[in-house]
Order: sequence, then structure tokens, then C-alpha cells
Amino acid sequence: MTVQIITLASEEYVVVPRLEYEALREAADGDASDADLVRRVLDDPEEELAPLELSERIARGEHPVRVWREHRGMKAGILAKRAGVAASYLSDIEHGKKPGSAKTLAAIARALDVDLDEIVRSDAA
Repeated sequence: MTVQIITLASEEYVVVPRLEYEALREAADGDASDADLVRRVLDDPEEELAPLELSERIARGEHPVRVWREHRGMKAGILAKRAGVAASYLSDIEHGKKPGSAKTLAAIARALDVDLDEIVRSDAA
């Protein structure tokens, strides 16, 4: 980056080429909109922020249903009952033996009080 520094009345100013200025400004605008989004999420009392540990466990391959169930402090049998599914079917879903039907996953999401997209595995498609 080519930079020129000009001092006027003990105040320093930096002069950069216009293309570099535009790139810096665009980056700053992106940062500002990201910051606005973060502020809106943090200010929303209805928004649940999941601990990083949950994302890390899911990224390592643990099934999201199991991760969220354990995060909620819920036993598998309780979740199965609340979702209206057999405990063995829930176990098969959590262990990746069965994908779970859309209806079942929706019931599990409701029982866990999470959005459906939080428990659907990205590799399920």
C-alpha cells in the first residue's frame, strides 16, 4: 500500500490511492453491518445463543439431537416421550442408524425447543 502522511497544524492525515481507500471503506462497511447484526441478536431476548461447545461437538460429528438433548439436561427417554417417538427410534437417530422422518424430527425439535434446522444434520441431504 502506498501511503503519504501530511501534517497540518500538528494534525496528521494519511493519503492513500483511491482504489485502496475504496477497498478499506468497503471492508469497514461490511464490518459495520456485521456489528449491527450481532447487536440485534444480542439485544433480542427471544434469541438463544448456543455455547461454542455445542457447535464444536456437532462439527466433530456428534448428532445434533443428542448434543441439544444433553445441553437441555434431558434424558433420552424423556425426549422420546415428549416427542411421541419410541426410545429405540430416538436412539437410532442419535447414533446415525436412521435419519428420522421430517415429522419425527419436527416433533423432536419442538420437544427440545429449537428450530428444526438446528437438529437436521448437514450430511443428511
